[in-house]
Amino acid sequence: MSDLIVHGGNPLRGRIVPSANKNAVLPILCATLLTREPVRLRGITEITDVKKILEIFRMLGSVVEVDYATGILDVHHRDTRFDESVHRLPEEMRSSIMLVPGLLARFGVARIENDVKGCSLGVREIDPHVEVFERFGGQVERSNGALVIRTADGRLHASRHWMDYASVTTTENYVLCAALAHGTSVMVNAASEPHVQEFCQFMQRLGAHIDGVGTSTLTVHGVERLGGCDFTFAEDFHEIVTFLALGAITGGEVSVKNSTPEQFPLLDRTFGKFGVEIEHRDGWSRNINHGPLRVKQPFTQNILQKVEAAPWPYLPADLLPIFITLGVRAEGQCLFWNKVYDGALGWTSELSRFGAHAFFADPHRIITFGGKPLQPASVESPYIIRAAIAMLMLACSIPGVSRIRQAAPVKRAHPRFAENITLLGARVDWVDEA
Repeated sequence: MSDLIVHGGNPLRGRIVPSANKNAVLPILCATLLTREPVRLRGITEITDVKKILEIFRMLGSVVEVDYATGILDVHHRDTRFDESVHRLPEEMRSSIMLVPGLLARFGVARIENDVKGCSLGVREIDPHVEVFERFGGQVERSNGALVIRTADGRLHASRHWMDYASVTTTENYVLCAALAHGTSVMVNAASEPHVQEFCQFMQRLGAHIDGVGTSTLTVHGVERLGGCDFTFAEDFHEIVTFLALGAITGGEVSVKNSTPEQFPLLDRTFGKFGVEIEHRDGWSRNINHGPLRVKQPFTQNILQKVEAAPWPYLPADLLPIFITLGVRAEGQCLFWNKVYDGALGWTSELSRFGAHAFFADPHRIITFGGKPLQPASVESPYIIRAAIAMLMLACSIPGVSRIRQAAPVKRAHPRFAENITLLGARVDWVDEA
């Protein structure tokens, strides 16, 4: 495992271009299996999960040419083959489950190992995905520690489905199944996060017929075949928010390339709860601090300021750790509520090592009492990308040397994150854990 050594206390300043969103890149990569035509992707990120998916493609006989320096990937699945008795999808990568629809559409069968997993954000069940496969005519069975899914007649058939909750990957799997299914499919309570919208836009570029992108109801009219395309990824809104927050928490000013400011009104207001103004101009966004960070008091007396995270268009749960860190720094009290994951806030106990005061109310809520004197520390990161980054953020704001142990999850989404923030004046180094 790798640790991050942080020499904090420097205000971060400058301009930076974010990478593509991992949560858009991975389903889009999986979607390329649906077409036999060549696809070019621009802005591909050099992260572990991308490399694993590309290795799967090569194993299946696909043509893959990638240049991480330019961010260009060419992939062609014309001669792809799949043998359920030989080929395995890696269980340690949750996005493996989004390869199933492409395999079903192309070969009528898919196999995935039992325990697909990602970050340690509580229970990440696969039952909603199994239900989707079954609704499209897939027959799911357990066999030798794996799930084997087959189609009875070699083709998926349209379905109408109302999900229990707005799951991102289940929505994407539904669209992947529906794109080549016979008939018209309708999903109610679909996820609508920016990366889901970007994924749907890519599918439309391939020739999929999708109505309702960005809403909670998606209608997909199945087509006979999909084509190829040349597609450029948008900037990751997670990175945009993180870089802006780094500027704010260190008392600096960071400008971040942002081609989708229309997605930011709620994010901007959330920054405003800690005294930070966000300005969007000419394709760039920047933080403006009006003095030290301070929690804005609600107009209603005797209640706490509150930040609630839930499926889009709420504040994304993945970004809650970023704002918790601002809450720890800002003078005043704030309640943070994660309405998505059970036990996803347990990592906040590590903040006390910095001298921060965060009261763990229950598995979904914490209260920060900010403005306390803080000192550098050595802390343990859980296997949660944004929690590791939140700890790094706080360390950057504190003069002295801190160590974020087991910070490797950062590389899962942001391969050059530490290198990029050095361009803003941060002093951050990767070291192998002794």
